[in-house]
Amino acid sequence: MTTDFTKRTTFLVLLLESGPDGFMRVCGTKSLFYRFICVYPIYINSKKTLAEGRRIPAEKAVENPSCAEIRDVLMAAGLNVYVENKMHPREWNRDVQFRGRVRVQVKEEDGSFCMDKFTSRREVMFYVAEMIPKLKTRTQKSGGGDASAQQGEGGKKSKKKKK
Repeated sequence: MTTDFTKRTTFLVLLLESGPDGFMRVCGTKSLFYRFICVYPIYINSKKTLAEGRRIPAEKAVENPSCAEIRDVLMAAGLNVYVENKMHPREWNRDVQFRGRVRVQVKEEDGSFCMDKFTSRREVMFYVAEMIPKLKTRTQKSGGGDASAQQGEGGKKSKKKKK
């Protein structure tokens, strides 16, 4: 017997309530996973290879994006977003900086798209990769590094040789 994996499956979340006898009873179902997509920072990281988990071309990717940056960009675009404390299986670094998964709602309950410009995962990832370099946190970091380097050079004195 062969199994056909090409069919789309809908995951159901059972909503439970406690009955008077203390047992849990099913009070409804909701298909959440069908409407939300996951975006890990590794998907749009230019320092990763395709084998390490990057999903868009390196030229369009961003250097070391964080979940907070992805969340900020998508919330500004008007999408329903929330961050989970999860890690991508191919991410070997366990630091807090690389931790996190962003869930994005791209479809309504009736199956229609929330926004017409986001009709696929790739469009969401391309949009995020395009907008992250324009964030204030990214533009401020690049301009402030030169002032601290010049400040340290003023205190050095040169010694003259005595004859």
